Amino acid sequence: MLKADQQYSGRTRIRVCGVLIEHNHVLLIQLHSPVSDALVWTPPGGSVHFQEPLVQTLEREFLEETGLAIEVQEQVFINELIEGDFHAIEFFYTVKRIGGELKLGTDPERAENDQLLKDLRFIPISELNEYMTVPKNLFETKIFK
Repeated sequence: MLKADQQYSGRTRIRVCGVLIEHNHVLLIQLHSPVSDALVWTPPGGSVHFQEPLVQTLEREFLEETGLAIEVQEQVFINELIEGDFHAIEFFYTVKRIGGELKLGTDPERAENDQLLKDLRFIPISELNEYMTVPKNLFETKIFK
């Protein structure tokens, strides 16, 4: 198994993430960032597989990481991350919960003792500034106002 920094560095990754807002709370996942080597909070999502449409990727990743089935709605943000050996292009969509049971999932590409996912919770939008969230500019958009 590759270390996280080797698995995600040295190539351009395309990622897709879902913003689920319910009752003025946003669902965020805490993970150990291979980019910053810190614990950060971010919307659930992950890498696009070859010939996998963005919407299908988001449905798969959201289910894997949160246990929730979703309906993908509107694309609301695009982020490009270039930092050191890391380069990612990230698409963010609003999503609606349509089923499943909320639980912290796993990344099937990683060994059980090598998971980056650490926690999952609905965080009040009014308290987001108390968390280390990424990407920062996503949380400054109108969907969080």
